[in-house]
Amino acid sequence: MPRGQKSKLRARQKRSQARGEAQAQAQAQAQAQAQAQAQALQNAQATATQEDSPSCPSSVAGDAAGLPQKSLGEPSTSTAAAAAAAAAAPAPAVASKKRSGKGSKGRGPEREGAASPKVPSSSESLRKELMVRKAEKVMQYLLSKYKMNEPILKGEMLKIVHKRFREQFPEILKIVCGRIQLIFGLELKELKPGGSSYTLTAMLNLPGDKNLGSNFPKSGLILSLLGVIFLHGSAADEKDVWEFLDILGINDKSKHYIFGDVRKLITKDLVEEKYVEYHQVAGSDPPRYKFLWGPRAYAETSKMKVLEFLAKVTCSEARDYPCCYEEALREEKERAKTKVEAKRGATAQASPSPKASSSLSAR
Repeated sequence: MPRGQKSKLRARQKRSQARGEAQAQAQAQAQAQAQAQAQALQNAQATATQEDSPSCPSSVAGDAAGLPQKSLGEPSTSTAAAAAAAAAAPAPAVASKKRSGKGSKGRGPEREGAASPKVPSSSESLRKELMVRKAEKVMQYLLSKYKMNEPILKGEMLKIVHKRFREQFPEILKIVCGRIQLIFGLELKELKPGGSSYTLTAMLNLPGDKNLGSNFPKSGLILSLLGVIFLHGSAADEKDVWEFLDILGINDKSKHYIFGDVRKLITKDLVEEKYVEYHQVAGSDPPRYKFLWGPRAYAETSKMKVLEFLAKVTCSEARDYPCCYEEALREEKERAKTKVEAKRGATAQASPSPKASSSLSAR
């Protein structure tokens, strides 16, 4: 073989060898990355399993407070499935951007395999899932302390959260406060500004709450239900009500660990206490039902108070619901006018008439 052809053949072999080495190196990097991701997920799951074991004093355990260990709202199946799918997904192939071998200029990029799209990391969804679990445990601790009338200590809450999530503690506590306000109508307050002890106080008491049994207030649930009805034009379909409650981990398919049979509570107990009305929609086939405010709701609270309750829980303002706010404002003015007229009538009845006054003075 002529010397020139041998030189060309050697050059081709060197370029082919260089491309093979680059491809092998890229595959090795991809495998290492996949192993690192799998190990990170295993470590996170192991941490979650270890942290889910009782790590707080026996006085704050759910059993000691008479609370079952069932969580407020289990992580959604879709979230868990997404995390599992991301964990099981193969790592993307990494195409080498380097061009090896002399004389490769002008040849264009080597087609060693198109790079597959990046797989979204499951660490964020897993982190959120773990934070929800921590929030559920902290909420059980708060309810146990409320039931036993004991002070709530920040140190004990941090033990429940575990040191790995201390930086996320404010965010976890925010989740807890939102749910405990919406469901129970309780607000977490510091006993002293900047202190480390807290207490739960009722945001708005309803007199009929005491007639519904249980050691835990239901004012939050009642106000939330009244709020949903109000926001749906003062008459909410049953479907809309259950969709809202399902977000809070309350549904009619299983008993709630605090309220028990929620369907009975809402469609029977609250109806008997006259907080809500539950009617079948006229002419509906199959039958549909709707919720309305009951007479007791109008007597013990108002649309403005309910709107302010929802606004406070969602960190907004009543004015952020313009149509409802205007309606609530009109009701407030009508109530004020009715009170003034009633007061005038009572004053007129209490004061003696002019004829009676003159006869008394004559005597």
